[in-house]
Amino acid sequence: MKLKFLPMLALAVTAVQCAPKTDLINDNVENAKIQLKSLVDASEAGDTVKIPSTFKDGEIVYVPTDDWVSGFFAGSLWYMYELTGDEYWAGHARKHTEILDSIQYLTWHHDIGFMVYDSYGNGLRLKGIDGYKDVIVNAARSLSTRFRPAAGVIQSWDADKGWQGERGWKCPVIIDNMMNLELLFKATEFSGDSTFAKIAVSHADKTMQNHYRPDYSTYHVVDYDPETGEVRGRYTAQGYSDDSAWARGQAWSLYGYTMVYRFTSDKKYLDQAEKVAGFLFNNPNMPEDLVPYWDFDCPDIPDTYRDASSAAIIASALYELSYHTGNALYKEKADKIIESLSSPAYRAAQGTNGGFILMHSVGSIPHGSSIDVPLNYADYYFLEALIRKGNIEKGMAPVTK
Repeated sequence: MKLKFLPMLALAVTAVQCAPKTDLINDNVENAKIQLKSLVDASEAGDTVKIPSTFKDGEIVYVPTDDWVSGFFAGSLWYMYELTGDEYWAGHARKHTEILDSIQYLTWHHDIGFMVYDSYGNGLRLKGIDGYKDVIVNAARSLSTRFRPAAGVIQSWDADKGWQGERGWKCPVIIDNMMNLELLFKATEFSGDSTFAKIAVSHADKTMQNHYRPDYSTYHVVDYDPETGEVRGRYTAQGYSDDSAWARGQAWSLYGYTMVYRFTSDKKYLDQAEKVAGFLFNNPNMPEDLVPYWDFDCPDIPDTYRDASSAAIIASALYELSYHTGNALYKEKADKIIESLSSPAYRAAQGTNGGFILMHSVGSIPHGSSIDVPLNYADYYFLEALIRKGNIEKGMAPVTK
């Protein structure tokens, strides 16, 4: 029988405190110790600390500091410190974080939230390191330069360069941009300047208004007129088609609105997250193991790629959503995803996969980039989900300050 989520009734569902499945968490931590240590050794060999992104054709692929994924490996090392308490991980996390120092001044794309908060943000949260708070506030200032007041949104990409410069867009905003709002909320908390949080709320509201279809799937790209604020068109960049439900976009959507509720306590954001969850789990193309195909509307289903990164993001979001709503069904779904990702179907054997934890993620099929490979952000959200799972099962909030 297909489980139906009823978002408006979610608050009436009493949470069931599940017995800790510490063996699953501990097993994954022990596995991650081996895998990520080999990545640490490889990335720190030589005179320059490098940033591992993926593993392809038998080689670790490294990215520059201004790549959108540059903060995830540092974040994974901070999560390993949180999971183990071992200072080895904190020391290496700090090294991989501080090579990103210049990113606080980056203004030419929106992913600074991923890059800085996943690295410096976790380091500040876990170790309170002097100077990290200033980096986060400076990064928020840089991100705020991309806010377009007439449209009420943060512009994701510059429209006059790269492949997107050929699309005729003026102010493209992607659903992924919801993930950068955490940086802005924290910057207001740290600085006392409410401007950052106001920008975050405006972006969340406009995205809710313009990015969603009636079934609560999300478009990937909405292009605005930056002068009038009007929507010029709705598209995809990484999905199967403009009208399809790209899996990682749906994951960012779920995670983003759950996170915005954490900072605002405004129930409309929680309701939106629940509606997104309803779309995901009532979708006939969601596989039984809950690891999505790369696009829910790909015509090649079931003979197409799964995306473990989307699954990990969804699981992490669901643990937080279960806490805010009291709906134990969300945790059950998250647990199922973690069990699937912990299986040999998705978790690499020790000593393989270049040291990355998870296999079978998809970056961008339309761009021919990172197809059916490990990705550093899949590992990051997988470790985050393990932390949140453990916290809930100890009777704690899934997200700690």
